Amino acid sequence: MIKRVLIALLCCASYGMYAQNGTVSPYSYFGIGDLRTVNTVENQMMGGLGMYSDSIHLNIKNPAAYSDLKLTTYAIGLSHKELRLKSFTEKQSTSVTNLDYLSVGLPISEKGAIGFGLMPYSSVGYSLVSESENDNQRAVTNIFSGEGGLNRVYVSLGYKVAKNLGIGATANFNFGTIESQRLQSVEDVQFGTIDRRLSRINGYDFNLAANYTPKVGEKTTLYTSVMIATQSNLVSKNTQAIGSFSSSTGADIEVIDVNLDALNLRNTELKVPTTTTFGLGYGENKKWFLGAEYSTQALSSFNNDFLGADNILYQDASSFAFGAYLIPDYTSFTSYLKRVTYRAGVRLDKTGMVINNKEINNFGITFGLGLPLGARNSTIPNFSNINLGFEVGRRGTTDASLIEESYLKVNVGLTLNDKWFLKRRIN
Repeated sequence: MIKRVLIALLCCASYGMYAQNGTVSPYSYFGIGDLRTVNTVENQMMGGLGMYSDSIHLNIKNPAAYSDLKLTTYAIGLSHKELRLKSFTEKQSTSVTNLDYLSVGLPISEKGAIGFGLMPYSSVGYSLVSESENDNQRAVTNIFSGEGGLNRVYVSLGYKVAKNLGIGATANFNFGTIESQRLQSVEDVQFGTIDRRLSRINGYDFNLAANYTPKVGEKTTLYTSVMIATQSNLVSKNTQAIGSFSSSTGADIEVIDVNLDALNLRNTELKVPTTTTFGLGYGENKKWFLGAEYSTQALSSFNNDFLGADNILYQDASSFAFGAYLIPDYTSFTSYLKRVTYRAGVRLDKTGMVINNKEINNFGITFGLGLPLGARNSTIPNFSNINLGFEVGRRGTTDASLIEESYLKVNVGLTLNDKWFLKRRIN
């Protein structure tokens, strides 16, 4: 039954991820859009930590975690984000709902497992208005809009090469379309100008990871990890059309295709630099855990020749994350609340974007619950669970005519466990 449900969800998700508008952030105007969170709800609620793994949950950020997986596991994640956008003079509220991931993990031996799935990689969704005056003291209005983004399919493999050492690798294929448009009109001028651009993008990258988890006491474990998300090598096939439109009706008047071959912009390369993450934690399995991660990315080398903006510079990006969980008593027969997993975390991201000479940073606080689905006194073990998560945070600034985003994000994740490849026994 579970397999049939997951096949149906996969079909729906394949269409839903391709069609959904994954962001409403003005900052998705830059680069290849908002880079989406690559993590399950369980790990997101611990500040986005990717180092922790166990035998019944997927960790799609860290392929070495598959070396600990003991049950066939299906995972799906949904999110709803409420945003308040604030400039120096105005405020606006909006929201967006997304399917964040659909993943499957399959143990292939006592020491290893494979995984595969589908998730968004980046999202574009913005509508911006800029007003100014020209030399003739006439109002000039520019309207910028964009939509689209990239999706990702992946295959992962993790293996336990020694008692406390697991390694893993993930191959990602990224694909999608980004559309952008600029409309410019001048006060008392009959026709405005149009600039429409479209990029069809695809490419690949890899994730490499190693987890070393030695015992440091009778019950406690030291958790260490190294994760490397290699450079994304993307190829963009571009088209551009320019022309005029009627300022009164909005209808196109004359639009022509630009010869991008002559400008050497028909096919461009996008290289999203390597991200390296180091993690350190300490805890008691199925009881409690506390950990921290530091990530760094040489984003200063990134450039988008075709969709680039004049008012942005890129510098090296970094991120700090701290997270923890607590399970009062996972074996309790009498109290459901004692079997609940309580998670919390905090993160600070330096995005690497410098817009109008202002750094764009993000700060978030996360917390959530892991709710067991199976009855503890059942004769058939059931490790499936629903994970609820919340994140409150802020990104950007109102300085230099920029936008500050305050957000509340609600996450729901479903993890189902099953056993495949079991021999039937007939008494």
